[in-house]
Amino acid sequence: MPERSTKSVFITGAATGIGAVTARMLADRGYLVFAGIREDPGSLSGMPRIRGVAIDVTDPASVATAADEVERELAGGGLDALINNAGIIIQGPLELVPARELQRQFAVNTFGPVYTTQAFLPLLRRGGGRVVNISAPTARVPVPFMAPISASKAALASLSDALRVELAAWKLPVVVVEPGGTATDIFAKADAAARAALASTDPRRGALYRDHMDAVAKAGAKQKLGPTEVVAEAIVEAVEARRPKRRYAAGSGTRLFGALSHLPVGLRDRVLSSAFGLGKVEAGA
Repeated sequence: MPERSTKSVFITGAATGIGAVTARMLADRGYLVFAGIREDPGSLSGMPRIRGVAIDVTDPASVATAADEVERELAGGGLDALINNAGIIIQGPLELVPARELQRQFAVNTFGPVYTTQAFLPLLRRGGGRVVNISAPTARVPVPFMAPISASKAALASLSDALRVELAAWKLPVVVVEPGGTATDIFAKADAAARAALASTDPRRGALYRDHMDAVAKAGAKQKLGPTEVVAEAIVEAVEARRPKRRYAAGSGTRLFGALSHLPVGLRDRVLSSAFGLGKVEAGA
């Protein structure tokens, strides 16, 4: 059993990528890290100060079971932070995104953080903790052919802003961290899923967007992805800051998105169209 004075956090999506790096970083700083994983603990297996907890953030029953397990482990203690990191990217022409994929996008990115926050708030109140939600720059600047991820993260940011005021009476901060382009496998998974979805649609409808998708892929190949450590450091700061900021932006491209968010909508649309090589793409027949 951990000592009651031990700092503790729960983080979802901890098996790989930003979640795994953040979990290790917090453990190295003395936290007891409850690492939320779906199945395989990945590189976290057997690491000191890290306890794997099975959870499916899209299933409220699974989330409740995970919260009960953490409460038993804490033995009367509370949590210093809940980090809602689990996320996926669904991309492609919105016209052709299958309903099941659109629902999965919101189930993981939007509803999941709500379920975990609801379940873990008693432990956060007990520990005087905080909620840290991992969003994305596309929450503020929606990107063409990434409408699902943009919308799901915009919804999460909106929920976070409302929750921040709701929890102010208990002095429980709600923080949003916006990672920029980061070198993880999430983009490769998103691309593979998008291609599979496109292959399952009517070929005539898919052909309408062939040139668009080629242009977007070409632009994406030029994107510089930053290290996961930069984002993990921002999350750690959001966890440890005595008076955390409402929003942290970290990683490649965040400054550009910040600038774009202040442009008039018409100008922003033209800039995005040009950046993704869509300005000269003609409508498919």
